[in-house]
Amino acid sequence: MAEEPDDVDDDADDELAGGERTLQMVVDAAQAGGRLDAVLAAAVAELSRAAAQRLIEEGRVLVDGAVAAKSARVREGDTLDVRIPAPVALEVLPEPIPLKVVYEDADLIVIDKPPGLVVHPAAGHTSGTLVNALLHHCKDLSGIGGVLRPGIVHRLDKDTSGVMVATKSERAHHALVAAFAAKSRGETGGLERTYLAITSPAPPASAGTLRTLYGRHPVHRKKFSSKVTSGKTAVTHWQVELPLRDAALVRFRLETGRTHQIRVHASDHGWPLVGDQTYGHKPRSELLAEVARDLGRQALHASTLSFDHPVTGARLSFEVLLPEDMQRALAALS
Repeated sequence: MAEEPDDVDDDADDELAGGERTLQMVVDAAQAGGRLDAVLAAAVAELSRAAAQRLIEEGRVLVDGAVAAKSARVREGDTLDVRIPAPVALEVLPEPIPLKVVYEDADLIVIDKPPGLVVHPAAGHTSGTLVNALLHHCKDLSGIGGVLRPGIVHRLDKDTSGVMVATKSERAHHALVAAFAAKSRGETGGLERTYLAITSPAPPASAGTLRTLYGRHPVHRKKFSSKVTSGKTAVTHWQVELPLRDAALVRFRLETGRTHQIRVHASDHGWPLVGDQTYGHKPRSELLAEVARDLGRQALHASTLSFDHPVTGARLSFEVLLPEDMQRALAALS
């Protein structure tokens, strides 16, 4: 755990059986009047506000010796005792799946995800996922939500490759979840993502912006559509990087973060991603059909990711190269 403020007493003698710990702090003038959950989250680096709320609801927080109420506010001089349970092991098992690690520290890990790797266990994919791999790789997980697990703050489709970040600590998880949620809503901030895709045909101009409503497809409920009469706003900026034979390598920058946003926007505007069977790519030549068969997936790659470190505040920027299958596709279509 990071070094605590001077008014927190984290004495090893206070550790409870089973790995639980107690922290004690005295509310100072600056904290007085604040909500208990907010004061705890600000004072204890490993606790997010949501985690502090869970501890209060479970009766693990005392104010002057009495169990705290959920909506309690603190007063100067109050003594707070917080019982923090030991993180429990996740039922998902670690697996020695190779990972291409781009960056790692005590709070987060950035990887270059290969195509074909499912991010999180789910029905039909209970093993062989990125979470299984991270559990094996990360030996210093501090626990997120009371569970020893990596924090998945955003996802890439199984068949999308590229850069993504996962968290290793509660403090990092809370901040990055908020950053990605704000990005999905289209709010300005420090999080930036770009993707590279091969579309066929090429877009009608060298650059542009797609701004539409966005929601579930009215007929196919497992798909999404930008041709809806009501929904959320989706904004995608695009620029042609390389003209190809009846295709183009296009860079997309997301202003919002809707599910399948790039694939849907490109398809709905007449230039779907090569190999994207879900959103209607139909090869316009035998060469494109061969390229799509070789890919076996949509030609989409998360190329860059930039964000402010959730703990240090340092600006982090990462770029990963196209995987071999998309490089072969480019060579064939050049």
